Amino acid sequence: MRGYFASSIGVACATVLALSAPLPAAAAGGPGVHRPPATRPVTGATVPGSTQSFPLVHLNPDRAAGTAPEMGLAPQSVRSFSLVGVVWDDPATELHGHVQIRTRASGADRWSAWQDVETHNHGHGPDPASDEGSSSRMRGSTAPLWVGDSDGVEVRVRAEADQVGGTRTPTLPDGLRVELVDPGAEPGQGALAPSSQADPVQRSDEDLPYGGTGADAIASAVEAGLASLNASMNASMFPAPSDETTNEADVDQAGEVRGGPSAAAKPFAAPRPRIVTRSGWGADESLREAGFVYTGSVKAAFVHHTASGNNYTCAQAPSVIRGIYRYHVVSSGWRDIGYNFLIDKCGNIYEGRAGGVDKPVMGAHTLGFNTNTTGIAVLGSFTSTAPSAAAVNSVAALTAWKLGLTGIDPRGTTYLTSGGGNLYPKGANVRLNVISGHRDGFATECPGKLLYGKLGSIRTAAARLQGR
Repeated sequence: MRGYFASSIGVACATVLALSAPLPAAAAGGPGVHRPPATRPVTGATVPGSTQSFPLVHLNPDRAAGTAPEMGLAPQSVRSFSLVGVVWDDPATELHGHVQIRTRASGADRWSAWQDVETHNHGHGPDPASDEGSSSRMRGSTAPLWVGDSDGVEVRVRAEADQVGGTRTPTLPDGLRVELVDPGAEPGQGALAPSSQADPVQRSDEDLPYGGTGADAIASAVEAGLASLNASMNASMFPAPSDETTNEADVDQAGEVRGGPSAAAKPFAAPRPRIVTRSGWGADESLREAGFVYTGSVKAAFVHHTASGNNYTCAQAPSVIRGIYRYHVVSSGWRDIGYNFLIDKCGNIYEGRAGGVDKPVMGAHTLGFNTNTTGIAVLGSFTSTAPSAAAVNSVAALTAWKLGLTGIDPRGTTYLTSGGGNLYPKGANVRLNVISGHRDGFATECPGKLLYGKLGSIRTAAARLQGR
């Protein structure tokens, strides 16, 4: 099978993928219990990674009354990792505080400066009333942060004092842990050799939220130009909901839909952009839950940033995505990566949650509005850094094609029913732009003000690509 890389402006390459050897287990040592990462074969050319999990401890246990609690992890030498985040027991509890991490580059004595981790991540994830959102495997989590190849870590978490006049006592969630994710080797390369450092609890297949083999559940997009192949593959690779799939009924209330499909509407369609398949970025299909969950027809697209930082190269983007995928599934307890699509700074588009890029796959990206929508995340943080032109162009190309499948005008508005969130109560019938930012459906900074400010031009460009 081939995985295709290309930007929306037509730069493409194809990589033949080879099955790589599994990551060998390191010798047990240090605190906790070590179990090796997955070694069972999976369909496709994937390279297993691993997740290390350290409990955080109180840094000021004898603090005076009213002093904000602090928890953390002293500097540790650990096995190699590239992505980090903090999780806790109750997904309904928000972390009101500040999380900072510093890391040591692998094989070096140099430590990074302290880096902030985005804590306001509650608005990402499955809807609370869904099977995925109500699973006992769910955990609260920060956004993940890409730090590059590292073998040392230090963490500090400090509760945030309440605003003047407030009544909230500064507290931190129970069960705080730092998760260190090794995304595994690049597709076609040898497995990364683990370091010989002492390890903490090592999350492995036995700890995974789901234990499907993935052999029956790979759904990958193919290059846009292979139209005839797409037609023959759709039935088998992107099946319609069957007994193996869970279907979510369209729960939207009746209302005016501007830009929505109608029998009399002229069909507008945009060319399908080239998309890197799940095999292309090296998804280990054994991590996620087998089968797919579909919603009604896609009526809107929510644009996100991953808040994972901008310190990655385009060649590293597949590793970043594998890290996010593992963090969403293994650390946060979701059924699969939350986003339906991801886009890197070079404009390469990647297939996200499995089920078929041309199907209405239920994602876990905009809490309260995962039904009848698709979630597109640009890799990076765009609160103070502007997104690249290539990334913005690819958002326009992707939304033009995806919304065009159901005749949706990217400049229009639509009505969506809230599944519950901090902006709209459950059951509210909400009018939103067909291309919206995450912050339009949930009170959050996402997708960052500088990416959010591009949505107007994205809508215009997407409509033009549809021939409107």
